[in-house]
Amino acid sequence: MVEKVVLAYSGGLDTSVMVKWLSEHYKFEVITLTVDVGQKEDLKVIEQKAIKSGAVKHYTIDAKKEFVEKFIFPAIKANALYEGKYPLSSALSRPLIAEKLVEVAKKEGASAVAHGCTGQGNDQIRFEVTIESLAPDLKIIAPVREWRLTREEEIKYAKKHGIPLTLKTHPYSIDQNLWGRSIECGPLDNPAEEPPSEVFELTVSPEEAPNIPEYVTLTFENGIPIAINGDQLNPITLIEQLNMLAGKHGVGRIDHIEDRVIGIKSREVYECPAALCLIEAHKDLEKLVLTKHELAFKQYVDAEWAWLVYSGLWMDPLREDLDAFINRTQQRVSGDVKLKLFKGSITVVGRSSPYAIYRKHEYDQSIAYGFIKLWGLQTRDSRFTSRKD
Repeated sequence: MVEKVVLAYSGGLDTSVMVKWLSEHYKFEVITLTVDVGQKEDLKVIEQKAIKSGAVKHYTIDAKKEFVEKFIFPAIKANALYEGKYPLSSALSRPLIAEKLVEVAKKEGASAVAHGCTGQGNDQIRFEVTIESLAPDLKIIAPVREWRLTREEEIKYAKKHGIPLTLKTHPYSIDQNLWGRSIECGPLDNPAEEPPSEVFELTVSPEEAPNIPEYVTLTFENGIPIAINGDQLNPITLIEQLNMLAGKHGVGRIDHIEDRVIGIKSREVYECPAALCLIEAHKDLEKLVLTKHELAFKQYVDAEWAWLVYSGLWMDPLREDLDAFINRTQQRVSGDVKLKLFKGSITVVGRSSPYAIYRKHEYDQSIAYGFIKLWGLQTRDSRFTSRKD
């Protein structure tokens, strides 16, 4: 019997060439899989291209709802910003795509799965650790790491084998889903230069944004966003609407130097309008309802959660352990947060919750004297206590 491989297929040059390459070099029957996580592409065209490239079968899986509920919502609860900047938009989608690869491989009786990641980035780690955690018996093939073909060589190979080409008219590598858009390569490889305006799609330039601010009220229930301006929306629609609302005000652009898992630094440019708004609002609501002790400890938990996801360790038991703590804190994270969107900035200008700990003029001020004496006791005494060197 001919062995089967399931390839995570984007429809780009790399993965289209891979279909033939896997068949030619490994003698596999190639089954392709495209997982819809909100990348805004014509999935029917991608399917047709996969078949024309030599795939014996193609799967398209709409996983947007699962992406939001199983990955984005936990990220909001964890205020997930890797190195304080990146909302993990691409990183969160990788374990979900890996799960679907394994599901299809088991369904089809495939002995291997394949992906189009390079040997320089984080995605290879995210895919492979997840796959190995779910199905250690599956062989994992990473053609880009193996063949080391240049772009020109790939185009030549595609033309030789009749693989349909849809060549990019720009030098950028782009990944997009509901939670954001990442842009790399080309002029962006020079960290000293400002990103050209052509790289942005979800956001307008702050200079060109409206001269009048817009106020948006976000409603949360147990840490999960459920409404915009009082209108309850399904999770996908809520994120899509907030991307448009914030993007038109220039909100959501991120440009920073990022530490990759493999040890190199990279210049990363992202557009994440809804993600930044929701995380900023959620963090502020937590300040209103959680104790100072919960907030202080949760900062460590949130940072560790983001690091685990960024580093490809979604399947690690520690991530689930951290989720248990985070979910416990979210039982009181319900209420409204009012944002002001203006010229690229997000400002929280109001918040309310039935669980608010905030109180006005609550305690007897006369007790402050004794507290201060005790609070400063050791500090004060240490200044006047003689001690030997």
